[in-house]
Amino acid sequence: MTPVHGQLIYQGKAKRIFQTAKDDHVLVEFKNDATAFNAVKHEEFDGKGRINCEISAYLFEILEAEGVPTHYLFQADDCWMTAQRVDIIPLEVVVRNIAAGSICKQTPIKYGKSLSLPLLDFYFKDDALGDPLLTDARISELGIINTKQRLDIETLALRVNSLLKTFFNKLDLILVDFKLEFGTNKNGQLLVADEISPDTCRIWDQRVADQKDRILDKDRFREDLGGVLNGYVQILKRIQGVSSKPRTCS
Repeated sequence: MTPVHGQLIYQGKAKRIFQTAKDDHVLVEFKNDATAFNAVKHEEFDGKGRINCEISAYLFEILEAEGVPTHYLFQADDCWMTAQRVDIIPLEVVVRNIAAGSICKQTPIKYGKSLSLPLLDFYFKDDALGDPLLTDARISELGIINTKQRLDIETLALRVNSLLKTFFNKLDLILVDFKLEFGTNKNGQLLVADEISPDTCRIWDQRVADQKDRILDKDRFREDLGGVLNGYVQILKRIQGVSSKPRTCS
């Protein structure tokens, strides 16, 4: 069932955002689309939106219980989430615990190497530019965030990493890396926004030794490994096994 909503505010590769009767709330619809390489590769998987919505709801509630502020309010329906309306900061914040993806293409660091400390990277959120990696000087020149905001973002991102690593480890899952987005609400409060799902995280299965078979995230789609939804469902089932069902009203 589709919740009552207003006009479309924004449509991304994996989500649509709609107005609601409350000016400071939005409805987020999780789509079944899977994209990679800036949407050069695209496919739809029936049920993917529902799975990602539910995983995100669970993880946002876990973070909130530990004092991490997020935009999440409640799960409105299978593929729908009600959230605070935020002004998104045009940065993608990537936290890495194990080397995978672009870092292995851009540096001599070998795939699968555990990093000595979590590595935090900032990327400029702009598909037309290919979401380029930013240096401190570029962030300063662009004026996207000030020094305090940057420190607040780094602190929150590393806090999220610590909490999710511990949580996933209890499920025999390895949090390899993940992407966060941040926004500010009507009061100017910094919030974790967007989603936290297998679309935005690399997650490996500790119970599986094979380097390919252990992958449970969107890399199954990127690398044509097959079983994309099966990997996502594995993550959801393990979370459901230890968590209360996400709230469905404010």
